[in-house]
Amino acid sequence: MPSRAQRRYGAGVTAFETDADGHWMRPSPGRGGMRADGLLALAIALGAIFAIVLYASAGFFDEPPEPWHAALMVLGVSGPLVWRRTHPITVTVVISVVYFFGITNEVPEVLFSNIALFSAMYSIGAWSRSRRAARISRIIIVAAMFGWLFWSATQAAFDTSLVADDVEIGFIAPGVAFGLITLITNVLYFAGAWAFGDRAWLAARERATLEARTDELARERERTAAQAVALDRVRIARELHDVVAHHVSVMGIQAGAARRALAGGDDGGRAAASTALEAIEQSARDAVDELHRLVSTLRGADTAPGDPGDGPSTRGVAQLGALVDDVELAGRRARLQVVGDPVPLSPVIDTTLYRIAQEAVTNSLKHAGASASIDVRLRFAADAVELEVADTGLGERRASTASTPGSGLGQLGMRERLAAIGGTLEAGSRSRGGYLVRARVPLVVEERA
Repeated sequence: MPSRAQRRYGAGVTAFETDADGHWMRPSPGRGGMRADGLLALAIALGAIFAIVLYASAGFFDEPPEPWHAALMVLGVSGPLVWRRTHPITVTVVISVVYFFGITNEVPEVLFSNIALFSAMYSIGAWSRSRRAARISRIIIVAAMFGWLFWSATQAAFDTSLVADDVEIGFIAPGVAFGLITLITNVLYFAGAWAFGDRAWLAARERATLEARTDELARERERTAAQAVALDRVRIARELHDVVAHHVSVMGIQAGAARRALAGGDDGGRAAASTALEAIEQSARDAVDELHRLVSTLRGADTAPGDPGDGPSTRGVAQLGALVDDVELAGRRARLQVVGDPVPLSPVIDTTLYRIAQEAVTNSLKHAGASASIDVRLRFAADAVELEVADTGLGERRASTASTPGSGLGQLGMRERLAAIGGTLEAGSRSRGGYLVRARVPLVVEERA
């Protein structure tokens, strides 16, 4: 998608193109600017023709101008203005030369030709694509013009024909006064054209910089939005992983217990198998409910505020007891312990701690062995909340399996979840046997959120 500067000046330019000296180069005006300059040239030509007629009728010079001299001057001071933005230095030189020869040949036009000369000088500062060339060319043109003016003023100062014989000469000689008026007028003309041209160039550079920053911010917003979508999908994928891995693991253990109970053939075995199958049914329903909630979030389904399906997860540390009950229904020993005075947690921290406990418990069910017990401990400190999931299983064997293909994603997901909220994770074998997962989240993160 082209930027605002490229749409204005053309797709082939950039807002920060620079010259050999590192100065910003103003892009060409395009067709719209050329049309505007064409209209300006036409207006200057018509105005110059009308001014020549007026000056000739008023007797500005003793003799009327040669028609072809007047025509050349009109074309010479107006026509080049069509290219004043694309070739400002060349246009200014041409108009200056034409102006010099027009005045030398007594073409009575000093109004619109001066406007054309002012516009050309202004364009050097405003549109020249090299600041060094703009500065040098203006110095040369101004020096040449003022050299000519000084020579003309010197001639006028000694020209007695400007004053009638019976007129008393005042404080300043008429020729000198005429030369000073001409000098002051041209100083103001050239200084104004120089200053206004530079100011126009600076204003254009500031606009281009602002447009470039605006375009960059727009692109950054698009990138941020895309990243947010990707991160949200990753987060929901982790939720899916946690839900499926936990419930499928529990159902697998319960199915094995039901199979062994049914193999016994007695009434006690059938009752145990029925209990295990009920637990499998409940785990399947819980998994389906959570999967439905996550899929609804992905599809953007509308849910009423407070509806159980509202949001990607309604699980938190309050459901740790139900998590432990699922483990016990699967035939494993499990215990939940809460240490300290519970404090309200933000939804992000609340859900994250639950998912970490769920992942750690699922790993224990997979790897710790049938005889291992699982302890879940939630500790509230003054400045942090800690979650520990420990088992008495085969810690060394689990450490060795971490290098097998496809393993380690669970711990990686837990670390990424905690890193997103400023928490840390410790996981590894215990010296007295078993495996420990400890997550710590500073409460100051929750307070700032």
